[in-house]
Amino acid sequence: MTPPIDAHVHLDTHPSHTSAVIAVLTGSQTHVAHLGLEAADWTVVADNTLVLVRIDHEEPYWAQEAAQHLAAEGINVEITPRLQEAMAEEWTWANYPMPWCTRSEIREVSNQAQKLHDDIRHGHLLIHAHAHDGHTTVAVGTYLGRNGKSVYLHGEDHLRQVADTFDSPAQALLAFEKVHAADMRPGPAPLTDTERAAAEARTPLVLIAAKPEPARPEPETVPVYLADAGDHDALLDAFLAAHGEWEKWRTWTDDTTHAIHESQTLRIERVHEALPRETAWTVAAYETPVSDRMWHLTATGTTPAPVLQAMLHHLAEGDGLDTAIGSPVDEKTVTAATKPLTDAGWKHNVDGRWIRWTNLPGDVGIQFDAVAAQRPHSPLVTWTIWAGPSIDHPTWTVTASPYAPSSLLADLAESLAHGTGTRQTNAAPRERRARLGTTPPAIRSATGVHSCQASSANVGVAHAVQGFDSPVVADEGGELRGRQPARRPGWRPRRRS
Repeated sequence: MTPPIDAHVHLDTHPSHTSAVIAVLTGSQTHVAHLGLEAADWTVVADNTLVLVRIDHEEPYWAQEAAQHLAAEGINVEITPRLQEAMAEEWTWANYPMPWCTRSEIREVSNQAQKLHDDIRHGHLLIHAHAHDGHTTVAVGTYLGRNGKSVYLHGEDHLRQVADTFDSPAQALLAFEKVHAADMRPGPAPLTDTERAAAEARTPLVLIAAKPEPARPEPETVPVYLADAGDHDALLDAFLAAHGEWEKWRTWTDDTTHAIHESQTLRIERVHEALPRETAWTVAAYETPVSDRMWHLTATGTTPAPVLQAMLHHLAEGDGLDTAIGSPVDEKTVTAATKPLTDAGWKHNVDGRWIRWTNLPGDVGIQFDAVAAQRPHSPLVTWTIWAGPSIDHPTWTVTASPYAPSSLLADLAESLAHGTGTRQTNAAPRERRARLGTTPPAIRSATGVHSCQASSANVGVAHAVQGFDSPVVADEGGELRGRQPARRPGWRPRRRS
């Protein structure tokens, strides 16, 4: 029998990080537990206080593993009820790019990504350069030390993988530059939101407690496209409360809320936990309750509240029949949709298949894709409304399909040209980086990657969310039947029933 050790470990959830775990040590032999936890990658944040924080949100699982090891060594471990609840939760990554993986295989893939993150953070893996390949972040680096291998990394956070290895840094850099010369940048990529949150959770707790609360300044009035996103959920709730012809319906998941017009030819989907650059709103319209979708419009999570209000106002006050049916795209439709921009003196240019209207500073615009307009069943986007540094790197976007009503587009254009909103002036909105929406390239087995991870080479660039492509009708119990919307990328715990 293992003799008891005079050490007590109290495990609890982190006060500010959503999944991190705090360990508080007491007793005359706390150094024994201290060494064990540090060896398992726990970080000291105060005297006899450590934190476990990861980029894969698996802290409760690994904290439970640590608790079992400590108990086996004769150390008394206490786990709070809320942490026990987190340990018992059954959850998975929404829209995971390798859906054939088991839960344990997914955890192994993310653990390999965690090791890469730790190697970079501790200086064992030196990143020479990074780039964005159009879908996610890629990087090239070298393990320091004798005979250190150079590696090509693909992905971010829990999906980062070693996609290739090289015998020397020069060979790795040449290969990387050959593919990513146009977008190649020196050094590591900026921290993702997940990495930044993890770094903040490792901050000494004394410093966290001593940090003063900044004064909240008065909001400033800005053009509508620069306004704050505000509370999108509150916006939808207010819309439903004011318009009785729209009704909220339960769905198969807590991730979304559906609002359906009494005609059942218009439907709104609100994804509550979508990342800022992911689709958070989808409006879909049908000619009849049982027909195919006529048109749809999407908006990302950072879309300013006044822009969404303009959209909702049109849905509530516009001609319902015209809104639901729309009309084919022709020159008259395009002219009507963009007339407010033309009247406001926005710049207009044609670049091949694309026609663009932008304001004079060039930080907001509307793009029309003439090719996509002639292919109504194509996944190509016909209309793109955007604001930010450029259309390729927008702060927010609204997209619409070919048959989207010109009157709706004109209302949005009018809002962009003349509308105003409010924005807090204390700091610019923190940029968030969307998680992987596509899958990595083929991964060579030389790196010893888990079989589930290596199988990702068989997946094409799928997972593009198209919104609703068939109508959904509510049954007598209020449940929606028909095709359900795909889950968006992001983390969502699913409790055991």
